[in-house]
Amino acid sequence: MERLVETISRQVEERKAELIHLLSQLISYPTVSPPARNTNDIQDFIKTYLEQMGFKTDKWEVYPEDPNVVGILKGEASTEYNSLIVNGHVDVAEVGDEREWHSSPFAARIQDSYLYGRGAADMKGGIAASLFAIKLLQDLGVSFKGDLQFQSVIGEEVGEAGTLACVEKGYSADYAVVVDTSDLHIQGQGGVITGWITIESKETHHDGLRRKMIHAGGGVKGASAIEKMVKIITGLQELERHWAVTKSYEGFPPGTNTINPAVIEGGRHAAFVADRCALWITVHFYPNEDYQEVIKEIEDHIRAVSAADPWLRENPPQFNWGGKSMIVDRGEIFPSLELDNEHPGMHALTNSYEKLLGHMPAVGMSTTVTDAGWLGRAGIPTVIFGPGKLEDAHAVNEKVEVQQLLDFTKVMAVFIAEWCNTKKGEE
Repeated sequence: MERLVETISRQVEERKAELIHLLSQLISYPTVSPPARNTNDIQDFIKTYLEQMGFKTDKWEVYPEDPNVVGILKGEASTEYNSLIVNGHVDVAEVGDEREWHSSPFAARIQDSYLYGRGAADMKGGIAASLFAIKLLQDLGVSFKGDLQFQSVIGEEVGEAGTLACVEKGYSADYAVVVDTSDLHIQGQGGVITGWITIESKETHHDGLRRKMIHAGGGVKGASAIEKMVKIITGLQELERHWAVTKSYEGFPPGTNTINPAVIEGGRHAAFVADRCALWITVHFYPNEDYQEVIKEIEDHIRAVSAADPWLRENPPQFNWGGKSMIVDRGEIFPSLELDNEHPGMHALTNSYEKLLGHMPAVGMSTTVTDAGWLGRAGIPTVIFGPGKLEDAHAVNEKVEVQQLLDFTKVMAVFIAEWCNTKKGEE
């Protein structure tokens, strides 16, 4: 193995131009989301790349013109040896004003020690490097006894769970690496869920009746849904403060578990008392929490707040959580992901990192969210590990350090070779 490690490290450096060319090709596809519905061409490219390496591929539309691609390279002894998922999303963040970019966002360029282009860090760099690592192993004659699976998914930037679609189709493995932006740290993550809380009156009143609704003897039992939503917001703030005091998780600053009242919509016209108000909230929670448990906590608390109000008791708030698309459903879910530091896959990845780079990797928690939580929630031990820094991910003149891209390629190549040739249950 030591000789293979040296060969891989040397070959990656010598074939740097091939990796840069591959990443440049991926960047050239303008897969911006939103608006999305534009990934068919890049997925065809990746599908062909996988097939040329002998992968059996599955391509299906998650949304029109936004397909997933899964490639599987069957191992020589699949039932006995470890299988691996490598996962990445092909959609990229919005570009903004292109005049602020030093060059076209979709024409990769090298300047100093960086490669620039939309998706360089988030996360076409990770995809290109992983594909190239597999190709390099094949060129070196390395075969796999366990199955290797490559998931190229859509929709991550707008909460469209392409990875969830893979899970729902039954794709699984003994371990998974989501090659999203992590600065070569090995990470888990907290979770995010959005939800709508809606208050709706059973009756609609002209605003000329407001005097009778708010003064003694008025005789009209009514209320403004907007004003009643203030009580709900106050209740959410109380719960948020309670969480900040009673919950914590190593690697996160205190109070990271937040409830943000992000958008409010209410009323129909200035001549009416508001008979409807909807609040869109974003909830952050810790890696050891499941979003269904978090939902229950919020609903229980807000129902208790409502029970203390005579009008809200009769017009209780309604809840609508999550969604599979910020574009279609105006909602999203990113499940949390805890790390299993004792898992053989974690040991194999950290050992590969140390062999190639001469020191142990940083292991901790991402400050953002990725698709990794869907794999973890499906019972697949998963980590986030990829090139690129988070501050570059959605930025104007997005970039990735070329040497970091090469280092990631080396680590992934050695890890894949080792993991997919290790018997299940062995270190």
